[in-house]
Formats: sequence, C-alpha cells, structure tokens
Amino acid sequence: MKLSLTSKIGAYIDSLSAIAVDSKSISVIKSTLEYRSQLLEMIRTAKRRIYITALYLQDDEAGLMVLDAIYQAKQDNPELDVKIFVDFLRAQRGLMGHEKSIGNIRLYRELNDKYQHKVEILGVPVKSKEFLGVLHLKGFVFDDTLLYSGSSINNIYLQQENRYRYDRYHVIKSPALADSFVKFLNQNFVNNDAVRSLTELNIAKAKQLKPAIRRLKLSLRRASYDFVDFRVKQSEDSILATPLLGFGGRKNELNNTIYELLRQTEQEVIIFTPYFNFPSKVHKAVKRLLKRGKKVVIVVGDKTANDFYIPEDQPFNKVGILPYIYETSLRRFVKSHQSSIDEGLLDVCLWLDKGNSFHLKGISTDRKNYLITGHNINPRAWSLDIENGVLLQDPRQKLLKEFDDERNEIMLHCTRLNHFDDLETPDDYREEARKLLKSVKRAKLDSILNRLL
Repeated sequence: MKLSLTSKIGAYIDSLSAIAVDSKSISVIKSTLEYRSQLLEMIRTAKRRIYITALYLQDDEAGLMVLDAIYQAKQDNPELDVKIFVDFLRAQRGLMGHEKSIGNIRLYRELNDKYQHKVEILGVPVKSKEFLGVLHLKGFVFDDTLLYSGSSINNIYLQQENRYRYDRYHVIKSPALADSFVKFLNQNFVNNDAVRSLTELNIAKAKQLKPAIRRLKLSLRRASYDFVDFRVKQSEDSILATPLLGFGGRKNELNNTIYELLRQTEQEVIIFTPYFNFPSKVHKAVKRLLKRGKKVVIVVGDKTANDFYIPEDQPFNKVGILPYIYETSLRRFVKSHQSSIDEGLLDVCLWLDKGNSFHLKGISTDRKNYLITGHNINPRAWSLDIENGVLLQDPRQKLLKEFDDERNEIMLHCTRLNHFDDLETPDDYREEARKLLKSVKRAKLDSILNRLL
C-alpha cells in the first residue's frame, strides 16, 4: 500500500521511542530570576544526585554562587552523587575579547581546595580545537527531575546584576528521563580517557589527548540516550518525552527530528534561534512550508540583543562582527520572503529589551509538539557541536496553557518585521564593522564563516 504524503511525514516522529510523563510533572519557568531561584533550591534540596551539564560554569559571582551551593550540598550530604560536565577547552580560556587568563579552572581549583568532600568537575573535549566543535549538551538532573535550559552558568544568564540573557527553562519530573541523562553521562564520559578532571593542577593539553579525543568523537557519533520505551503505558494525561542526541553526520537524531518536525507541520511552526543562520536543509524546509501555505513564525534577537554585540560607545574588536553577519543574513532571508510576510504567512519577530540579550532556542509545531533544546538551529550546531534536546509530544494539548503563556511572555518584547528595510544595511553600521565586513567578503571568507557560526 502506498503511503500518503501526510502519513509519510508523520512516520518519523511517530517511530521515536518515548517516555510517558504525566502532564502535571512538566512546567515552564517564565523568567530568568525565577530560574535562578529554582536552580538554587533544587541544589539545596537534592537528596541522591546532582548532575550538571553545560558549555561552561563561569568564574564570576553567579558561577561562584552556584558552585559554592553545590559544594555545600555535598558537605551536608557526603553520599550525594555530584558530577559537573563542561567543555574541556572552553573551561581553560578567558572570555573572548578580554585579557588572556587560565579561565574557569581557577574557580574550580579554589573551591576544591576549600572543601573536605570533593565534587567531580570534568572537562569533555569533543574536538581538539574549540572552533571545530564543543560540548553543547544541556540539562541539570536533581534526583528524578530534569531542569532543562539552553543557558550556561554565569552572571548574565542568572541575572546576577542588572542585565540578563533570556533563555527558555523547563522542568520535567520523570525518573526514567532523569536516569537516561545520567546513564548517558556516566557511560560516555566518566571513565573516558579523553575526559579529564578540571580540579587537577596538571591537566593534559588537547594535543596530548588527540588519539583519545578521536576515539571519543567516534563513539559519540554512535551514541544515544538509553531508556525503555514507555509509549504503550501512556494514559490520558501522558506527554511523550523523547531525549535526543545530535553530533554531526546523517544519523543525527536531533537534526533529523528538527527537519521532520518542520516537514510534518500542518498549521503553524514557531522557531526560536539566537543566531539567524539556518542550515540549508532547514531553510529549504521553511521555504516549502510557506509554499504550502503554512504559517511560519521565527523569533530571533535584535542585533543589539546578541551576546556578542559591542555597544557603539565601547571599543570594537573582531568578535563584535558576529551580530552584523547575522543581521545581514536575516535581511537577505526577509527580502527573499517579503511576499510571504505581506500575505501574513511569515512572521519574523525581533526580540529587544533594554540592553538585555536573547538566547532562546527550540521549535513548536501545531501547538502540540515542543522541542526544547540547546541547538541553535545553525550550521555549527547542525554539524560541529554535540547537542541534545527533549521532544515533548502532546496530542491532547495538556500543556497548551503552559507553552502559550511562555510564548506570550516572549512576545512581550518582540516586534514583527513588516519589510526588509526595517533592518539596517551595512551602510548603516559603525565604521569598524563596515570595514571588517568588506574585508571578509573580499577574502571570500563569508561562506566559511557561515559554516562555523
């Protein structure tokens, strides 16, 4: 029997194994301050385990606050299983555009020396050079609860001072889901030769670890989250949760899910991305949706809400070119789809809130499928970094209010673009950015940069 187009499109998502989670065990945190409060409370009340996975845990006030709370929890309960996983290379450098330093390992060593009961802080080297790929896995496990956000840990992500970096924050209480995250980390990283403790004084260089990193990379391309398929045990109140891993290649389950979610959209898709630079496959899928008359909503940060943006009253450095590259890419996209904007099929919404920054990621389709992820939906995430996410399938729309409220909160600071001329052109940019953009184009580096951004 020949399948119809609709059944073909839904087949991939329907074939995914899933964990049945009660809808009342899933909630959405709406603000950065509430996220910080819940994070600290979960650390304080954890009884059995704390597993933290992020790109980085920064050596700043917020990083100290969180790490100190974790160490205190360990002192209060020495049997507590605590492990922290961050990118190996990112942990050993300072901030881009700042003075050279040994990075976040200074803080890790300081607290390790301070406390009797130690915490494992492990550096995971996904690639031997940072620009070729990093550990971009997200998710914090506290006992049987997964706290998932695309954020890392530092002052701005946790709104330690006046500014904040806006992200999405989801809480899922599920022993099976939490176990799958912990099992993956223990099986793939804890005893791996490439993964090193970042509290040690003499840490091997990435160059020395090249063979081990190569072996780790190969094993991760075959890895996945391990869990029992509870799809058959779902009830009327169940949400189907599928943890997903993605690391380059054709067998990238997370990338494939992103693509298939777009293909299967029947009415509307919402895409959140902080750095507008769609992989070609995503761009083509969006284009096909518009041709089919489906509604597409893209929420992206304004150029000045990009975390790499340098205000015009501050000295410019090369990393500050990135927001301008993303905006020129966005302007091209809007121009090429102006007719869809005019027809009301395409909404491109720019987020801006008084000098704060935007870091939202994810995809929602037809108000019943929600992909929560740290995946930026750009070429770098598509092919270089190791990424993860959780797909929530909600056919009975039990989570509709939670996610509608989240969307409304996000849209409070969004403006819909009506025309591509609503965006600046390179002629409008500060002189340093304008000159650097011209140099990049003259050297024909723009296509290479787009694959790395």
